[in-house]
Amino acid sequence: MVVKAVVPFLVAMMLVTGVCNTLLTKYQDMQCVKNCEPANPRKREHFEQPVLQTLQMFIGEMGCWLVVGAFTLYERFISRRAGYEAISETNEGTEDGSEDSETRPVANPLKPAHPDAEGRIPMHGASVLLLALPAICDIVATTLMNVGLLFVAASIYQMTRGALVLFVGLFSVWFLKRHLGLYKWFSLVVVVVGVAIVGLAGYITKDDKARPGAAAHSGDEYSTAARSQAVWTIIGVLMIAGAQIGTATQFVLEERIMEKYSMEPIKVVGWEGIFGFLFTLLGMIILHLAIGTGYFNAKEGFYQMTHNRAIAVSSIFIMISIGCFNFFGLSVTRTVSATSRSTIDTCRTLFIWMVSLGLGWETFKWLQVVGFAFLVYGTFLFNDLVRPPLKSCVERRPEPLLPEEPIEHF
Repeated sequence: MVVKAVVPFLVAMMLVTGVCNTLLTKYQDMQCVKNCEPANPRKREHFEQPVLQTLQMFIGEMGCWLVVGAFTLYERFISRRAGYEAISETNEGTEDGSEDSETRPVANPLKPAHPDAEGRIPMHGASVLLLALPAICDIVATTLMNVGLLFVAASIYQMTRGALVLFVGLFSVWFLKRHLGLYKWFSLVVVVVGVAIVGLAGYITKDDKARPGAAAHSGDEYSTAARSQAVWTIIGVLMIAGAQIGTATQFVLEERIMEKYSMEPIKVVGWEGIFGFLFTLLGMIILHLAIGTGYFNAKEGFYQMTHNRAIAVSSIFIMISIGCFNFFGLSVTRTVSATSRSTIDTCRTLFIWMVSLGLGWETFKWLQVVGFAFLVYGTFLFNDLVRPPLKSCVERRPEPLLPEEPIEHF
């Protein structure tokens, strides 16, 4: 059927755009902006503007309003052409009304996420301002991850983001009063072990390719900078893992808000993009005036972005990629299943790793393979994609931790 034929395209595009998000950001970090002569490699300065990269992300999220506008115009065109108003879809099953098929019709992103949202208040007017709270969490988390990406390889960055499962599980229990089965606690322990092994792999393996500007940050000799690379890797891993606290908080806040209010998920992303853009831009101005150096030199960052062709072009592609990733991600979540995104995200990590190795951006580490295996098993076990090791640990009626499947914005 035509509907089912579209699903592989949605999955493939979500995978491609997700891979591009990380690789393009790392590509920006590797661009030389000063002292780029080959004779002085230790004096090179690279593009290190994590706050500006956060601004890029929110511009990409605001692009979701283009999708909203396009679908709205399309529905009006169809309605006028047919001579009647389009009937909203009330059947989430297959075209014949059954729910036996694993693949539902491709979801319209303008339709509410909950057709049975009785008692939910439509979100409009002043209530939209509540979405500023998860947007602030997104600002903190994304900026920390962008800083961490400066110090580690793209694959380690993506693997460390697997710690999100830990904090989503803990916060869901603490703040949303969800139940966590014994095997899910075990899966969280496995995830923590996996993240620790990935960080250890980066620590014990010298990898100058992961952070080309390492020598520039050290006033000592090159050997000293090489020894400190391991320390920078650990700092980067801790920043990325710690940023997942902000992302998990964002998910919990979104869950709390959407329990009371009703709004299309793609509009939620669009509004958070607007709030995130405004707050990030305001923060950049304040930090530039108060500090004005390093990561907070907004004037220098915008100059580098507009005067370096590679950075400018990659910025445009990042914005487009993030906007497309949100659209395809929402479509996959609502058309196939929420757990399918876990499998796709695992494939995304694998592709990022393979491309980074192929481009020579990092070196192969066997210990990283072990850590990745732990992360995959823990994540799959947490999302009920594999059976627990002990049959007695299986819950008869498992309770979803986040009934509203969180939107991964980046």
